[in-house]
Amino acid sequence: MRFFSIITAIVVTLALYLIVFERDRLLSFASGGTEAPVAEEVAETSDAETPTATEGARVVSVVAIRSAAQAIDNAVLLRGRTEAARQVDVRAETSGLVNSEPLRKGSYVEAGQLLCEIAPGTRQVALAEAQARLPEAKARLPEAEGRVLEAEARLKEARINDNAAKQLSADGFASDIRVAGTQASVQSALAAVETARAGVESARAGILGAEAAIASAENEISRLQITAPFAGLLETDTAELGALMQPGGLCATIIQLNPIKLVAFVPETDVAKVAVGARAGGRTTANQIVEGRVTFMSRSSDPETRTFRVEITVDNDDLQLRDGQTAEILIGAEGQKAHLIPASALTLNDEGTLGLQIATEDNKAAFTPVSILRDTAEGMWVAGLAEEVSVIIVGQEYVTDGVAIKATYAETKS
Repeated sequence: MRFFSIITAIVVTLALYLIVFERDRLLSFASGGTEAPVAEEVAETSDAETPTATEGARVVSVVAIRSAAQAIDNAVLLRGRTEAARQVDVRAETSGLVNSEPLRKGSYVEAGQLLCEIAPGTRQVALAEAQARLPEAKARLPEAEGRVLEAEARLKEARINDNAAKQLSADGFASDIRVAGTQASVQSALAAVETARAGVESARAGILGAEAAIASAENEISRLQITAPFAGLLETDTAELGALMQPGGLCATIIQLNPIKLVAFVPETDVAKVAVGARAGGRTTANQIVEGRVTFMSRSSDPETRTFRVEITVDNDDLQLRDGQTAEILIGAEGQKAHLIPASALTLNDEGTLGLQIATEDNKAAFTPVSILRDTAEGMWVAGLAEEVSVIIVGQEYVTDGVAIKATYAETKS
């Protein structure tokens, strides 16, 4: 048995040798020697076709799509919150006991509606007293003006006597003592005129004082009724009946929710895209959707975050939006041309720049940097390309600028 095993091993080894190392001769022997020239011809043909095959190896097959630029609406996406259009703490300007029933928080109040009323106390008496002083003060004015006329007449008489005495003295008919007396009379008359005029001013001051006292008393009485400065909702109960109010004491807090504001902060990179008057919309975490326009854009950034405050005013007729809700805000910006391409087509060049490989008209690859505008379920909207381009979507990782390509064009979804 061992002898046959050795013989079998030798035969197998010989057969493998002939097949591997003497294959051409074995084929020639098997074909009776007629195929050898054919083999040589095939070899010559292969050698002749080698340059063509080598040249074809430099052409890379890729798949591309033809893309035309489309106009899209640009937008700035922010995260912000709702904010009441106005909120104020209504406070007392005078002291006294509250003598009105309180309004409960959550109540809707109109502008000018009574919120808190303070007991008048002695304020009506003070007003009556000030009003009584006014006629008396006005009566003193004609008397004072009459005294002025009387004093001016005496001054005129004193000056006439003084002139006469001076003329007589010059002619030697009057003594110097008489001249001195008339001059003294003139000075006394002047003093009387000034005193009378001061009496007029005092009378006028008395009138103004009485009028000021009346205005002060009336103003103090007007402060007894604290009203709503604008229509809105009460965030707190109004002051309780019998409570003692002091100047600065809180009567109630009112917020205005219609219209309401959406507030967000725009980063520096997007601030140039936002303008006052631009259309905007928002969606709260409760899936409430609203629309409005940008009414304020800050010109000064927050010193810590380097962001700019933006406010969008929206209608809230049903008062469903509340102050302080989180909202996703989308602000419309100026539209621009862009291409919709598959996200997988994006690639990086040797410098790490993001872009696309483009199939040129002379069947070569060309790298073009792009900027991403928006990411959607259908693909990426990118800018930076020509109006019409052929974008390589398969094989872009295996080509560089100037490499010859053989492009097969795929159909795009309409």
